[in-house]
Amino acid sequence: MDTEAQKRAAGEAAIEFVQDNMIVGVGTGSTVRHFIAALGKIRQRIDGAVSSSEQSSALLRAAGIQVLDPNAVGEIPLYVDGADECDPRRCLIKGGGAALTREKILAAVAKKFVCIVDAHKCVEVLGKFPLPIEVIPMARSHVAREIQHRGGTPVWRQGCTTDNGNWILDVHGLHIGDPLQLESDWNQITGVVTVGLFARRPADVVLVGDGRRF
Repeated sequence: MDTEAQKRAAGEAAIEFVQDNMIVGVGTGSTVRHFIAALGKIRQRIDGAVSSSEQSSALLRAAGIQVLDPNAVGEIPLYVDGADECDPRRCLIKGGGAALTREKILAAVAKKFVCIVDAHKCVEVLGKFPLPIEVIPMARSHVAREIQHRGGTPVWRQGCTTDNGNWILDVHGLHIGDPLQLESDWNQITGVVTVGLFARRPADVVLVGDGRRF
């Protein structure tokens, strides 16, 4: 099964977690597009969705699904999103689509976080995919120096501005044996909005496009 077929399979598999009259949290990315397409087919069963990006909000509206303000919803029963990498503990690297902060917010308020990935995203140790960090623009150089001191190689993702008006540093050369500790440490750097590690709040379930789940 090729990568695109795996993405479709993972996205469609997540529909089993959608219950009637539910408000669904929806992430961002190429695999999530397939989930949104599948969700649109059962849109009459749900009460709406909250979204992690303007891109996903547009796709949801195009599918006939009402997009709600997370502040008006509170806790959500289900959040479905992809990942750039996933380890056996269901810790994730996310942020390739520059929506990591809003994704973290939705994961934090979700009772169940279902991650959908193709098999290539499953790794033993996180870090081969560059770790995205959302930063306040005026702090970019400061944060980059602090990351270099900690052993990473930050690269500014030029031309990319997040939906929050911030910038992204992609950190290369990492071997993240303790994702929780790195997330906690780097989140304390002044000027960092959030780090694209989901270790403090990992996925509850991972659905892989080749049929595996863990």
